[in-house]
Amino acid sequence: MGPLGRLARLRAHVAREQETVFTQYDLSSASFDVLATLRRSGPPFQLSPGELLAATMVTSGTMTNRIDQLERAGLVERLDNPEDRRGVIIALTPEGLQRIDAAAAAHVANQQRLIAGLEPEEREALDTLLRKFLATFE
Repeated sequence: MGPLGRLARLRAHVAREQETVFTQYDLSSASFDVLATLRRSGPPFQLSPGELLAATMVTSGTMTNRIDQLERAGLVERLDNPEDRRGVIIALTPEGLQRIDAAAAAHVANQQRLIAGLEPEEREALDTLLRKFLATFE
């Protein structure tokens, strides 16, 4: 019970700290996830809804809602898919690219801050154990 309880408590602390950073950029963890996925795709920073679904592992309804919210905020746009006239491509807008770049930099700095209490060897050992534990579920 001890290790699992501590993992649950850590997850809550980390999630709260991450949301604090995302909120500074008017994002949530969900919107950050979509924008970061588009950013990682490389120029021209666009993916089909299906590709976004596969990368983020959420339902199509959830993804549609996230895209709608991001589109209203001016961070993504729906473009006609040149390969399939029935479909669309989701693309970062210039504002979306600027926002995710700034938020991602702050997120990385926050992650470094959150783990700063561990020595490099401890981080490596923790990472090894968590990978092993996670593999039993995946």
